[in-house]
Amino acid sequence: MTSNITKAIRSRWLAVITHGALWLLLYLAVMSFRGSPPPMHEGESVNNRIEKTAPVDKAEQLLAMKNWPQLTNLTNSVNPFFTRHFIPPPAQPPPAPTTKKIELVYLGFYTSDGSKRQAMAQLATNFLVAPVGSKVTADLFVADASFMTLTLTNSTSQTNILTLNVKKELEVPIQ
Repeated sequence: MTSNITKAIRSRWLAVITHGALWLLLYLAVMSFRGSPPPMHEGESVNNRIEKTAPVDKAEQLLAMKNWPQLTNLTNSVNPFFTRHFIPPPAQPPPAPTTKKIELVYLGFYTSDGSKRQAMAQLATNFLVAPVGSKVTADLFVADASFMTLTLTNSTSQTNILTLNVKKELEVPIQ
């Protein structure tokens, strides 16, 4: 049955009939444009004045604040129109910091007869001299000191390289 409907829709005679019907509708629409305009005449104006005005003297008493119930500011009370669901929990103080930032400047190294290399650094305002392998601060140890760089490492094998005379900010745990 579906194929018969498909054949009918695709047939040439249906296209010709539809085409002719559309031309007929267009012809009838154009021919009906030649009608006459609707009759127009001047309207009559009726001036009915309102004799009685509305009693507005009593409206002021209707809208007075004394007639309205007092609104409560107790939003945390049990009320179907307020909820505590969206009130955030009390603010917790932030946790204490576990690290601090220090500024180090590598100033060079020197060696004396029969000793290890001594690395010189400036920690904030303090001058610091530490041999290779010793502790500089908190969790930083001198791994190597060369002409242009100082290599620092910590207990987790994280390496920091400081260049000569360049201030570098490092993060170390608080002791």
